[in-house]
Amino acid sequence: MATLRELRDRIRSVNSTKKITKAQELIATAQITKAQQRVEAAKPYADELKDVMERLASASSLAHPMLHERENGRVAAILVVTSDRGMAGGYNHNVLKKAAQLERMLTDAGYEVVRYVTGNKGVTHFRFRDMDVEGSWTGFSQQPSWDDTHGVRHQIIDGYMAGSEGSVPLRVDGAEGASVRGFDVVHVVYTEFVSMLSQEARVTQLLPIEPVLEEFKYEQQDMLTTSGEVGPDMSFEPDADTLMEELLPVYVSRLLYSIFLESAAAESASRRTAMKNATDNATELANDLSREANQARQAKITQEITEIIGGAGALSGSGESD
Repeated sequence: MATLRELRDRIRSVNSTKKITKAQELIATAQITKAQQRVEAAKPYADELKDVMERLASASSLAHPMLHERENGRVAAILVVTSDRGMAGGYNHNVLKKAAQLERMLTDAGYEVVRYVTGNKGVTHFRFRDMDVEGSWTGFSQQPSWDDTHGVRHQIIDGYMAGSEGSVPLRVDGAEGASVRGFDVVHVVYTEFVSMLSQEARVTQLLPIEPVLEEFKYEQQDMLTTSGEVGPDMSFEPDADTLMEELLPVYVSRLLYSIFLESAAAESASRRTAMKNATDNATELANDLSREANQARQAKITQEITEIIGGAGALSGSGESD
């Protein structure tokens, strides 16, 4: 059984850890609110861009590479979105596990897989296992901005446009002059923010985006005003094909940026849950140790009283015998 001194040292240690986890919980709570505000701030532009793409899709006959699956595609790129910091529960583990499952599936389908990673935790994971990573970006997982994600967004789009037969410059700091092979399909593995208590690892096919554009059914009722009158026909300047060709990369870039924003919110929510659980566990452990320390202190006091009574009884007995 631990001594009273050891128990008190453990209580102090647990309480110190509890202060750290509580502070991290409060910080993560504040960051969730900011992340959700960034998502809401980006939504109007994304909605308007989606509406324009719907109208262009109905008026354009463009056979753009981003819209159709390549024949005899050989190389698949996987972008894994992880965090820069830990203490986020199973956030990174779930994403990396989902990425490994996707990689096995693509390999079985005959693809050669190339990896791209954002977040220091993902980079460390693959480096520790001696697994090649074509490109990696860190430093913005918690607060991604449009400028911070510029390199990864253009790397993915340029790599897809080049195809497996071509190559593109590597848009990573410190890799000036380097080039990497292109690819024929792009999947993104990230964490979806479901709620404050639920975040799920997801896989989405970013390119080609034909399955997405197929959902853009342009219906006649969209041309009706609230009064039931037919609105004016939509005209495009320049023509719809030219606009579609120019806006498709922007649309894909916006989709990828929205993934980073959602992952940031999910990371903060996961960290808040993990730190709250850690704080609750520290509180419970400190209470258990306090009870154990009180029992040890009571036992020590009882033993001392017993020894005093025993000593007094012995002295009393020796006095009577004299």
